[in-house]
Amino acid sequence: MQRRPPSMSLQHLTAKTILALLASLTVVSATASSSSIPPNKNASVELRKPDPEELLIQIYQDLRENRLQASLDKANLLVAAYPTFRLGHLIRGDLLMMHNNPVTTFGAMTNGPQDKIKDLMAEAAARIQSIQARPDRALIPKAVLNISTEYKNVFVIDVARSRLYVYDNIDGKLQFQTDYYISQGKFGAFKTKQGDQRTPVGIYYVNERIPGPKLPDFYGPGALPINYPNDWDRYNKRDGYGIWLHGTASDTYSRPPLTSDGCIVLSNQDLRTILSTAEVGKTVVVIGENLEFVKQDDLEKERRTFDNLIDQWQQTVATGDETRMQEHYAPEFRSNRGENRAAWISRQYRGIGNDIKIRDLSLFHYPGQKDMIVTTLTMETSAKKKTTVRKRMYWQKEGSNWKIIFEGPAT
Repeated sequence: MQRRPPSMSLQHLTAKTILALLASLTVVSATASSSSIPPNKNASVELRKPDPEELLIQIYQDLRENRLQASLDKANLLVAAYPTFRLGHLIRGDLLMMHNNPVTTFGAMTNGPQDKIKDLMAEAAARIQSIQARPDRALIPKAVLNISTEYKNVFVIDVARSRLYVYDNIDGKLQFQTDYYISQGKFGAFKTKQGDQRTPVGIYYVNERIPGPKLPDFYGPGALPINYPNDWDRYNKRDGYGIWLHGTASDTYSRPPLTSDGCIVLSNQDLRTILSTAEVGKTVVVIGENLEFVKQDDLEKERRTFDNLIDQWQQTVATGDETRMQEHYAPEFRSNRGENRAAWISRQYRGIGNDIKIRDLSLFHYPGQKDMIVTTLTMETSAKKKTTVRKRMYWQKEGSNWKIIFEGPAT
């Protein structure tokens, strides 16, 4: 398992924090860092500008080695390539001041609004941390235990690190593509109610695509709504709506980490690439904090355990014994209609017959929830006539046993 550096609170950043991050940076050349990420096959020619984070790191590396002019030259390049990148302008301002005065803090302009400077400090820290915390390409997010080939890709969002990682699904195996800086809710993660300005944590799906011309300039070139609240959110009486992945206003390159009303916000440049890869119903969105990345093989034992568990459930359903079926369900089970386990089983499985097939199985560890697995599957039956249904189940560990606490249609 890859060990990652400890996350720093974005709400309590100081200039000392920035300096500590810079001191711990491993020097990464443009060639070395770019070789760790495959070229994005969806990038258009117009988007092939210098990478702003790579330039940011190089500026700080030059500064650490007392190459002031080289640092300023790169800062000039940064603001020329991205004229609405406010963090770039702040850094350039500090570098210009260094030519005449000693600068010992981040955002040295005394006449600047301190709340805005603090926000930009948080953005600088998040971007620098991303270089250190980028997962090895050979690793996958632990949250994705198994993925069916019906899904095209997975967007893994770590709100503690203000980062979105893109994985393509290649024949049921995840393959890392690239990653992006993101902004999130003003009060962090774990959304529970409308208006709390938090970003939800869980397993979601892109369920709509909204083109830019239908949106105000504030949202950038488009938006990808996700299905918040999902079944587990509703089970826990969480409400609210309108959680999107979207861009920024045309006069803003990027926003500080904690500045949205709960949405995930990318730069317009990055969002255009996201829009070109996402598909409604086929893009999974995993949102969590301090997510782990592991080797594919490290999950094999757990995959086999759940394959066996699904097989046992399937065999019990095939018997038609409703009392035995209840053993797979938690006492506190509730369906999407509010039914208890006895009522649900009676309505769903009575007379279903023993010719049952399961396919398209996906398994996810639910972020922020201890010992919970979400399964999505297709069940085919042919008792009286052939039927095909998509199901989503939430399994929770009770002692040493896994029980279904929620079940409903996969929408």
